[in-house]
Amino acid sequence: MELGLTGKRALLTGASRGMGRACAMAIAAEGAEITIASRGAEALERTAAEIREATGARVHTVAADVTTEEGRTKILAACEAPDILLNNAGGAPPGDFRDWGHDEWIGAVELMMLPAILMMRGTVDGMMERGFGRIVNIVSRSVKIPQLELGLSNGARSGLVGFTAGLARQTIRKGVTINNILPGIVESDGQRDHIRGMLEEGGETFEEIWDRRAAANPAGRYGRPEEIGAWFAFLCSRHSGFVTGQNLLVDGGSYPGTY
Repeated sequence: MELGLTGKRALLTGASRGMGRACAMAIAAEGAEITIASRGAEALERTAAEIREATGARVHTVAADVTTEEGRTKILAACEAPDILLNNAGGAPPGDFRDWGHDEWIGAVELMMLPAILMMRGTVDGMMERGFGRIVNIVSRSVKIPQLELGLSNGARSGLVGFTAGLARQTIRKGVTINNILPGIVESDGQRDHIRGMLEEGGETFEEIWDRRAAANPAGRYGRPEEIGAWFAFLCSRHSGFVTGQNLLVDGGSYPGTY
């Protein structure tokens, strides 16, 4: 299927590894020119070289922290008129809400909610003026299936999804769609970090928790980052212009509801 991404300019945050990297690879393979951003310059350059070698695409890099005003300014300056924006951020560690005070909650919002909103603010008007835009946020299934140990994520990511629902209805008339991907368990560094945060002295080992989570999923396995990348590419395509404000679960069937 021709996705219509040849020559499109894409700006992707959190794109040096895992799902962000897979998203960058997917649209680069479809002919997009991409700018990838993350905090770690070494991993970023390594990923850029891998994408260039695999796809032949033009790949630009910007090492910056999207959670800061300075970082966002630097990232936006590196790709001044993007057609596509991916907002991808890490999550907060698991824990008990009784241990979280004001600083922890503000930190969660400043990691998982506000940067994406501010990146949208910096790009969406230009997209509407040009008559085309695709914005996708990688969020989490936790906005539909609250995970008890991930209260910070449940709250902050739900705030982003709620904001997106309103903005998406304001932009589609101008050719700009905004959607969210809700991954379930995906074989990534973020998933490994999550499980490490669940380890308790004398409790299950990392391998036991890893295997148990895979076995509990209806698919019997973890998702692959490339599967997230494929859905991202389709949501960015010319075929998705009538889809906006949606939350796409990519979770192996773990969400138990009908709707």
